[in-house]
Amino acid sequence: MLRLTEIKLPIGHQDGEIRTAILKRLGIADNELVSHVIFKRGVDARKAHAILFTYTLLVEVRNEAEVLAKFANDPHVRIAPDTRYHFVAQAPQSMTSRPVVVGMGPAGLFAGLLLAQMGFRPLILERGKAVRERTKDTFGLWRQGVLNPESNVQFGEGGAGTFSDGKLYSQIKDPRHLSRKVLDEFVKAGAPEEILYESHPHIGTFRLVGMVEKMRETIQQLGGEIRFGSRVDDIEIENGAVTAVKLASGERIATCHLVLAVGHSARDTFEMIHKRGIYIEAKPFSIGFRIEHPQSLIDRARFGKNAGNELLGAADYKLVHHASNGRSVYSFCMCPGGTVVAATSEVGRVVTNGMSQYSRNERNANAGIVVGITPEQDYPGDPLAGMAFQRRWESQAFKLGGETYQAPGQLVGDFLAGRASTKFGEVQPSYTPGVHLTDLSTALPDYAIEAIKEAIPAFAKQIKGFDLADAVLTGVETRTSSPIRIKRNADDLQSINTRGLYPTGEGAGYAGGILSAAVDGIEVAEAVALSLLSAAAK
Repeated sequence: MLRLTEIKLPIGHQDGEIRTAILKRLGIADNELVSHVIFKRGVDARKAHAILFTYTLLVEVRNEAEVLAKFANDPHVRIAPDTRYHFVAQAPQSMTSRPVVVGMGPAGLFAGLLLAQMGFRPLILERGKAVRERTKDTFGLWRQGVLNPESNVQFGEGGAGTFSDGKLYSQIKDPRHLSRKVLDEFVKAGAPEEILYESHPHIGTFRLVGMVEKMRETIQQLGGEIRFGSRVDDIEIENGAVTAVKLASGERIATCHLVLAVGHSARDTFEMIHKRGIYIEAKPFSIGFRIEHPQSLIDRARFGKNAGNELLGAADYKLVHHASNGRSVYSFCMCPGGTVVAATSEVGRVVTNGMSQYSRNERNANAGIVVGITPEQDYPGDPLAGMAFQRRWESQAFKLGGETYQAPGQLVGDFLAGRASTKFGEVQPSYTPGVHLTDLSTALPDYAIEAIKEAIPAFAKQIKGFDLADAVLTGVETRTSSPIRIKRNADDLQSINTRGLYPTGEGAGYAGGILSAAVDGIEVAEAVALSLLSAAAK
C-alpha cells in the first residue's frame, strides 16, 4: 500500500476525479490501480476564490516496487505506515491485582478501556454522575442558574470535553498513530466514519453522550467496574509508594497501581496531593474572554463566494498576535456555529467555555481570545498559586455579572473605546443563564486587557469584520489548561516521587484536548499493564 499526499481538487469535484488524479500523479494506466481510500482530507482556503480539498490517499497498485523506485525522491509518494494498534500486554488468567483509575474524562476513559481490553479489569472511580444524569445537572446551571459542584461541565462521565465542540485533532507528536486507535474506538461507539479522514473532525455534545455510554458498556463487558459519585479524598502512601485511596464516603480501596486522570478543574484533588507530598509544579496557562460574531461574517471572511457551501460547513479560524507589551494573544477552542457555555465548578465563580453540536448550525461563532501567562511572571509562589490566580478572576467575573451566574459582557466597540456597554446590537449572546452588560476593564489583569485591546484590531486584518462593534465579549475564560503539572518519569510514566501513581491527561498537565488526553490515557494504560505483568512475574 502506498500513501500519496498533497492531492488537491476543487471542492465541487466528482468522486471519479480522485481516481483520475491518482493515475495522473503516478503516471500509471487505469488497470494498474487496484484500489484507493481516503486517509485524510483537509481544506486549503488560503485563496477564498479557489478553495481546494487536499487529500492524503492510501493507494494499492499492481507494480508497487516499480512506482516506488520511480518516485524515490518524492516525499509525497511513500509506503503507507502501519496505523493499526498493537496491544503491549495481556493479563494472565491468574492476575489478581487490579488497577484503579480516578476520573472518567478522555484520559481516564481510554486508560480504563485499554486496561479492560488487555484483561486487567480496572476499577474506575468518577466523582460525578453518569453522562445523562450529568447533562440534567449541567442544564440546571444553564437554565435555572443552579450549580451542582459535583456534577457539571467539569465533573462527570466524559469529562469537560463532553460539553465542548468535540474537536478530535491535535498537534501532538504521534509516531505510533495512537490517535487512530482513539478515532477507531469512537467510530465503534457510534461516531460518524468521516472522523477517520477529516483533517479537523469533530463530534459535538449530543453525539458524544451516546458514544461515552457505549464505551462504558464495553469496559463493563470486558470485566471493568465503574462507580459514579465516588470522589477520592485521599491517597495512602507508604515508603514512597501508593497503597490505597480513600473515598469521600470513608471507604478504603487498596491498590498499587493508581491512574490519576482528574481534569484541569479538580482543585480539591490538587490540594490533597500537594498536602500528601506528591510532587507538583505550577505551569503556564492562558486567560481571556469568549468573543461572539455572526457565523455568516466568519464564513464570508474565510470562504468568500463559497460561504454557505454545505461541503465546507461553518468556517473556523486560528489567530495569534504578539502584543507590544510582550504578551501573546491567540484564539482558543474556536467553536463554529456554536454557543458560549457556563463552565464553572465552584460556587460563587463564573467561567466560560465554548460548545458546538455536530451540525454547527447555531447563529454565532465563538472562540476564546486568551493571553498566555506564566508562573514566573504572573503567579509566583507555591505550586498552587496558579489555581488561586484563576479563582481570583472567576470570583471577580461572578461579581461583575451580578452574582447570579450571569456572565459579565461588553460589546467589542465599547471595549476598545473604554466605555461600559448598556445594550446589545446585532449580535445576541448565546451564554446562559445570561450576559450582564458592564465594563470588562477590571475583569482581567491590566496587561491582559491591554494585550486583547491591541489584538482585536490586528485580528481584523486577517478576518475582515473581527473588530465588529456589535460583537460580544463574555468573561471569563480561565480553564484553558491545568494550572499545575504532576511531574512523572519519562520512561515508566509514574510520578517522580510516588511509585504506583500514574498522572495522565489535562489535569496532570500532559494534554490539551480530547484527542491528546485520550492518547495520553492509552500510553499510561500501557505503562500500568507492563508494570502489573512485571510485578506478577516476581
